[in-house]
Formats: sequence, structure tokens, C-alpha cells
Amino acid sequence: MGVSLKDVAQRAGVSIKTVSNVVNNYQHVTPAMRAKVQQAIDELGYRPNLTARHLRKGRTGIIALAVPEFGNPYFAELAGAVIDAAARHDYTVLVDHTAGLREKELLVSQGFRSHVIDGLILSPIHLETEDLMARTETAPLVLLGEREYEAPYDHIAIDNVAAARAAVRHLVGQGNRRIAFLGSRTGRERQPAHLRLRGWREELTAAGITPDESLVVVTDGYGREDGATAMAELLDRGERPDAVFAYNDLIAIGAMRTIGERGLRIPEDIAVVGFDDIEECRYTSTTLTTIAPDKEAIARLAVDSLVERLSGEAVTEPRRPRPGYRLVVRESTMPGPRSGPTEDL
Repeated sequence: MGVSLKDVAQRAGVSIKTVSNVVNNYQHVTPAMRAKVQQAIDELGYRPNLTARHLRKGRTGIIALAVPEFGNPYFAELAGAVIDAAARHDYTVLVDHTAGLREKELLVSQGFRSHVIDGLILSPIHLETEDLMARTETAPLVLLGEREYEAPYDHIAIDNVAAARAAVRHLVGQGNRRIAFLGSRTGRERQPAHLRLRGWREELTAAGITPDESLVVVTDGYGREDGATAMAELLDRGERPDAVFAYNDLIAIGAMRTIGERGLRIPEDIAVVGFDDIEECRYTSTTLTTIAPDKEAIARLAVDSLVERLSGEAVTEPRRPRPGYRLVVRESTMPGPRSGPTEDL
């Protein structure tokens, strides 16, 4: 048989109610009493019945995280951070994959699997504000990602424009003037690609450099192949840049492959900056300078926001916290073995 609250109470010489107060982290327990009970818990190896605790509150103890791409390491790393953050609240995370398809994003946002989850953290690509406004599902929803929405839901996102400007500012500071942007998209103006492109334009203009739109390349997707193809297209057109700012790290890594195949050096001929700081950046043959969003902060803010909504606390207006990011400088912009954060923002 497992260890019960009664067993802990007997070992500590206190009431079952006191043990329950400690286990549930109620504030009105003296530090000495809390330490005494915790010692008994540790000695007996007591583990709370989290399922029963959630059921008493009318909850399942499960929250969902829906992301567009498991093949993108950024989302895998973010999912790990969300799982860690949820565990601190005794929640289990069900991870779903929308494949970046609008119909799947709609299905998830409108309450698919609502009978088994308490709330949803969603990173959408194609949902529009109207889709979110039409949502009838009552389970709390927290949005991730850099798309802009005017909807009554908490939304956790870094400042894409400012982050892009930091990347371009670094390249300009290295003496680069013909700075390409790889990963532009056509269509909706509130997508992250447009925001990062806006940051590219704004920072070049601020530096007294006229943005050269011939150095902007639209890609079909956001993967390595897309980056390699975009870089080849740019070079084949005779539009050789002296630096590249890529929408994300995967596009940057693909571009670096093409640069090397064309006999050009990084960063001496073409410097490269990515975005996301996936683990792969530290292990490419030329390590990649990148913008590193604070994934742990993004995950913590998302989970804390969802749990707060679930607790029924009086939260009215939707919140838009801005997690931090930093510029991590590596070999793709600085010759020689250098790695580390140079600008915390």
C-alpha cells in the first residue's frame, strides 16, 4: 500500500489537516511546522494523489499544447519548457500537432478534446482574429507566437520588430551594408515574417541605409531546404549580399549550406544571423549567430496565465506580456571562436 496523509501525520505528530495544508502549499502554516511535515514526507516517500486533487476541483489535471511543427526544433524545445512549467503546477501536458493547417487549428481552438483537458495553449499560424472571436469553447485559451490578434485571450509573444532590429543592428555594426532578408511571406501583414521584415527595414533606415527590396526573398516554408533555395535564388540573380538575416534558424542553416557550396566564406564573404536559437546553432560547422527568445519565460508565462484563469481569480482584460530575448553572437558573424550573449533585451 502507498503512504497516506494519515501516515505522514502520525510520523510528524500533527493532524491530517496540517499535512494537507502543507501538501497543498497553503500559506497559513508556520515555517517550523512546514519543515517538520516536509521531513516526514521525505522520510516516508509520500506522493500526493494529483488525480484525486484535480478531480475534487472538477478538473482533469491535463492541459493541451498545440504547435504547428514538430519537425522544427524550436517547437520541440518550447514544448519541453511548457511541460516543465506545467509540472510545477502539478499539471500534465497533452501535446498536439496541427501541422500548420487552418482546419486543425480551428478544430483544436473550438474545443476538440475539451472533455479531457482543462485548458489550451495554442501556437497558431493561420487562425484569424475572427476565428478566435467566434470561439464558443469555455476552456481557457492562451496564445503563443508572434502573430498579432485583437481577441480577448492572453497572448505571450516577444517583440518581433525590436528583435529583428537588434539582429540587423549587429550586422550593420560589423560593417555590412547589403543585408538580405530570407523568409518573407506574401499575404497577411500580422504574421511574424512581416514583423521581422519590418524590423529589417526600420533598422536599415535608422542606420542611413536604403532597404534594397531586391535582397528580400519570399520562401514557401520555413525549413532548411527553403533557406538553401532562397540563397541560391539570390546568388543566381547576381544579388550577392554581404550579410543575411533569416526569418529563423532553419532558413539560416540552409542558406549557410548554399553559401559554402558556392565557395564563399562565412562570415568573411557573407555573414549570417538566424532567429530562435535552436540547439543546432551551436553545432553547425560555422556556429550560428541568432536571436534567442527566452523560451523558459514564454512557457512559464503561458502556463501561469492558464492556471490563473483556471483558478477563477478575477482576471478581466486579456494580457500581452513581452518575454525577453537576447542576441547570441557566434562564428557566423564574428571570425574566430566566440560564443555567448552580447545583448540582453
